[in-house]
Amino acid sequence: MDALWNSEDDPDPVKVGVIGGLLVILRGLPLAVLVFGGLFILLAVRMIERPLYGLHRPVTPYISQFVCRNAFRILGIGFRTSGELMKEPGAVVANHSSWLDIFALNARKRIYFVSKAEVANWPGIGWLARATGTVFIERDRKKAHEQTKLFEERLKAGHKLLFFPEGTSTDGLRVLPFKTTLFAAFFSDELRDFMYVQPVSVVFHAPEGQPDRFYGWWGDMDFAPHLLKTLAARRQGSVELIYHSPARVSDFPDRKALAAHCEAAVRHAHALARPLASPAK
Repeated sequence: MDALWNSEDDPDPVKVGVIGGLLVILRGLPLAVLVFGGLFILLAVRMIERPLYGLHRPVTPYISQFVCRNAFRILGIGFRTSGELMKEPGAVVANHSSWLDIFALNARKRIYFVSKAEVANWPGIGWLARATGTVFIERDRKKAHEQTKLFEERLKAGHKLLFFPEGTSTDGLRVLPFKTTLFAAFFSDELRDFMYVQPVSVVFHAPEGQPDRFYGWWGDMDFAPHLLKTLAARRQGSVELIYHSPARVSDFPDRKALAAHCEAAVRHAHALARPLASPAK
C-alpha cells in the first residue's frame, strides 16, 4: 500500500457555523440527488448496455460526465480547462490533490480511473468506483501480465485510463515525484506500439481569504469533515485543468524516461498556474 503524504503543518480546522450549515443543506441535498440519481440511471442503462456492447460503453460515460460537471455548478466551484483532449488510444496521468480531482477530470473527458484493488471494498466509494468502470489492480508482480492484458482489452475498447502516478494525494501546493511502476505496463509488446500518455496538471485555486491548500485532502484527513468544509464555504474557488501534448510511448526508451517527461510537464504547468501562491513548504 502506498504511503500517505503528510504536511509538516496540521490540517486547517473545519469551521461550519450557522450560514455554513445552511449552505451544507442547500448544496448537499442537490448534490446527493445528482450523484445518487445519476448512479441509479447509470446502473439501469448499464444493464442494457453491457449485454449489447460488452466492454464498450457508448452511453454511460456521458452520464458520469454530466454528473461531475454539474457537481461543480452545485458547489459553486469554478471550472476551466485549457489544451486539447487526446484523440489517440492510451492513458491520462495527473497530479492528485483531492477527491475533487475525480469530479474535475471526469467533467471534461470520458475516462476510467485505475485504482488499487483495496478501494473496491471501501464503503460507498468502492461501490461508485465499480459502477463507473474503474480498473482495479493489485501491486503484485505475479499478476503483472494479467493486468497488462486487462489494460490492453480496455484500451482497445476505446477507454482512456487515468492514473495518479504520485500514488497519494497532497495539499495541492506541490507535485510529488511520479512513481514509475505503472508506466511499465505501457511498454509491453501488446501496448507499446499504439499507446500514448497525456499528462494533465490539476490546479486548485482556494476561495478568497482561505489558505491556498483549502481543497487539499491528504494524510489521515477524513472524507466527511472535508466534504462539509467544501459544502460550507461562503465563497468558492476554482479548479483548472491543463492538458499537455500526448507522449507516444514508443518514443521513450523505458518507463523511467516516460514518467520523468510526464512529471516535468505536469510540474511546470502547475507551478506557472499558481504564480501568486506562497511557496510550498
